[in-house]
Amino acid sequence: MAFTTSPTGTPLSSTPRTRLGRSKERASDDRGDLYDILDAGLICHLGVVADGGPMVVPTGYGRDGDTLYLHGSTGARSLRATEESDVCVTVTHLDGIVLARSVFHHSVNYRSAMIYGRARLVTGEEERLTGLRVLTERLAPGQWDYARLPNRKELAKTAVLALPLDEASVKIRRGGPVDEEEDYDLPVWAGVLPLVTQWGTPVPDAALREGIDVPVHIGGRR
Repeated sequence: MAFTTSPTGTPLSSTPRTRLGRSKERASDDRGDLYDILDAGLICHLGVVADGGPMVVPTGYGRDGDTLYLHGSTGARSLRATEESDVCVTVTHLDGIVLARSVFHHSVNYRSAMIYGRARLVTGEEERLTGLRVLTERLAPGQWDYARLPNRKELAKTAVLALPLDEASVKIRRGGPVDEEEDYDLPVWAGVLPLVTQWGTPVPDAALREGIDVPVHIGGRR
């Protein structure tokens, strides 16, 4: 079961929902930037309107070409709500705190993506397994072929959604602070405090049988 890719040279098309009203210089219409942001993340936020009000749910996801897969319980309100209206999925990476000479010009370096559209409930068994594999491999590459696969009872309790990456907005900020010209002479330190996220040492389950070592695809991610 191979994952598909799409040409990164295809630009993102602008729509009223994705067009930036401010900080337009931070926008990117490069589909490759969208892929990079999604492929570097582990958790997205799914925004829906449920029971007449907004709901934002953190959840795992995975990308296969130009399709984003999400999953959850078949009884979840957030997933039921996707059948009635468009959704908004966001992924954000915080790369650093930008410390300026004035409080007003403090900022953050970040990469963010917002995807809009109507999510489709996946009903075909083959695509459902593809979506679940994509989700699993995004969190832990190699785990799908290592652990037990879901049985029919588990699949019956799991809903898989497919969201096309047709309508998306990408914003990226890099670099140092931009102060007022008269503030550059202030005796105040300015610069960027980078933020780096890294994996820790794997912690075995308390019920793990003796003699089972950490697999390479888990231990090697440190």
